[in-house]
Amino acid sequence: MAPVTAPGRRYAYVGPPDLRRTVVDGAGGGVIRSATDLDGAAGGDGGAAADDGGEPFTYVVGLDGLLRLAPRRSEHVACAEGQDVLGAGEISFRRTPDGPQVHEVSNQSTGYCPDPDSWPAVAAALDRAGIARPDGFTHALVFRRCEGCGEHNVVREAVFVCVFCDEDLPSAWNMAASRQPPPARGS
Repeated sequence: MAPVTAPGRRYAYVGPPDLRRTVVDGAGGGVIRSATDLDGAAGGDGGAAADDGGEPFTYVVGLDGLLRLAPRRSEHVACAEGQDVLGAGEISFRRTPDGPQVHEVSNQSTGYCPDPDSWPAVAAALDRAGIARPDGFTHALVFRRCEGCGEHNVVREAVFVCVFCDEDLPSAWNMAASRQPPPARGS
């Protein structure tokens, strides 16, 4: 299927290279085209994908705009078969009389570090599958790469300071930038 035009940006994998090397072609997350696909999601048992209190899934939204699910402890890059994504995080579902709905959804993926602005792509994938959803992430994370030490950070309580070196973090998303080591200090 051709890539879709979706709001937001395309996210490349920015996690550890050794994890990317473990990706097996054809072993990505289960594609969710409709709510009925949740019953067999991620190789799980029947209704586990949509029961209250069930363990969340790892998810990605592929460039084709489709939601893919894998067991929670799966790496996002494996769920995406090493490809770029439109969104990534964790998601859980619950059954309702009207069908399954999203219980919780986040952009928590340290492999892709998607910005909260990835929500429209996630929402579109859920809408396309006919799965009821909230109006936004129930848990949104803000990721930034420190331009001083190169480390990835999760910004907490709107404090844009690197937890590794105390440098100020940029206000704009910058996780796609190179992970080159910073220049040596004093040289």
